[in-house]
Amino acid sequence: MDWICTHFKIETAEVCNGLKYLFKDEVTRVISLSLTSHQICGILVGPKCTTADDPLQNWVIKLPATKKPVLKESNSISSAESKATNKRVLHITDLHYDPYYLPGSNAECGEPLCCRDGMPKKGTEGAGSWGDYRNCDLPYKTLDRVLQDISEKETFDYILWTGDIPAHDIWKQTKVSQLATIYNISALMMKHFPDKPVYPALGNHEGNPVNSFPPDYVTGNDSVAWLYDALATTWTEKWLPGVTTATIKHGGYYAVKLSDKLKLVSINMNYCNNLNWWLMINITDPNGELAWLIDQLQESEDQGEKVHIIGHIPPGTDSCVKAWSSNFYRIINRYESTVTGQFYGHTHWDHFQIFYSDDSPGRATNVAYIGPSITPYSDLNIAYRVYVIDGDHRDSTHSVLDHETYVLDLSELNKSDKFEWIKEYSARDVYKMKSLAPADWDDLVSRMEKDDDIFKQFYRFRSKLRHGACDSDCKGEQLCLLRSAKSYSQQQLCAKH
Repeated sequence: MDWICTHFKIETAEVCNGLKYLFKDEVTRVISLSLTSHQICGILVGPKCTTADDPLQNWVIKLPATKKPVLKESNSISSAESKATNKRVLHITDLHYDPYYLPGSNAECGEPLCCRDGMPKKGTEGAGSWGDYRNCDLPYKTLDRVLQDISEKETFDYILWTGDIPAHDIWKQTKVSQLATIYNISALMMKHFPDKPVYPALGNHEGNPVNSFPPDYVTGNDSVAWLYDALATTWTEKWLPGVTTATIKHGGYYAVKLSDKLKLVSINMNYCNNLNWWLMINITDPNGELAWLIDQLQESEDQGEKVHIIGHIPPGTDSCVKAWSSNFYRIINRYESTVTGQFYGHTHWDHFQIFYSDDSPGRATNVAYIGPSITPYSDLNIAYRVYVIDGDHRDSTHSVLDHETYVLDLSELNKSDKFEWIKEYSARDVYKMKSLAPADWDDLVSRMEKDDDIFKQFYRFRSKLRHGACDSDCKGEQLCLLRSAKSYSQQQLCAKH
């Protein structure tokens, strides 16, 4: 593996050697299983290199026989908004803290993560004081100040924290360093938000090696219990009730009541991660997470509750295994009356994905909101999101009524040392949306198809005010991705619109 990496100059020799050391036992154990080359390729690359009858790509999870409720008008967010009870919900994601960030160091080192050592190359600037647009994560002082600013200047009721705490130095990480980062940044969150509920979700970078999340039947040195046990302790120390401990230790997921009629479900999206090699052992609903999710949703449907789902990897990106994503899509469509909010991270971009009915392909059923990252990695500004949620009142839909995104221009910060946050936009105001119902997001994409000005605005927001150029091919691809909440299905889903 290291010969391929170094021979084809995929990475530097140091990175290649580090990755070989981390992954050799895992890859050897997984490859020793009786999987065909087509099956391995199908998991890692997608259905284009597998066979049509591959059971790893075509498993189907059973849904309850309970009849799907008739969609009520209120589920379309047509009920009157009760502003007095609205909730403001802070969403932060992808912090990627780098404890070895060094201002003035080489920011163009040729490795996946720079700004840590060495002199800048001749004719190039060194790493910025507060962060850098190149392949660099954030130093502690920046994260500390960002969280302090948010805690002092922002008004919100609780926090959604959707994963990816460690830096991108994946070839150097150990279980000890991963836990140290998780403990340090969790303590920083508790320091700045001592009185706010925090609801975390697990990112792919928390594993060691990165993306490594074996199901619970993998024991011994390869087990992921070292991480899940630590998360169960940290998350329940102040944020979550003790009743969540069992499922966190089992699979890194949990459910918790936010109010009498609203439940939050945090799912471990690493069980759909196509870079999680352990899925090759048994890709059919790893750790029973989807079956558990169905039970949670059915319970909430029976009790007249609404559910918000948080996770790290968005289910419609091609980072998510096709079969898992397809089953999740079916689940969301079955429980569209119950699931009124989905919140993810991972891409570092600001965008969304729309779910459509399997029976009526033109009817939007749900929306996955994908929040912008705190880290500037790479060539992005720093950002966070606040959602306005229909609060607790008799006719509440518990739906997202609006969202606001705030951006910190890293270039200006490095010049002035002043933290000057910009309210980048409010979704309803800037896009002239009647509501944030799924149908209105679908209407927005249709308007972007016809109106380049609206699309250009979206595309600039997507990169947190860093990029604006996108030709016609780029535009078509981006709009298709917005309509594709099921992985590896862009062509199929976009052809229906």
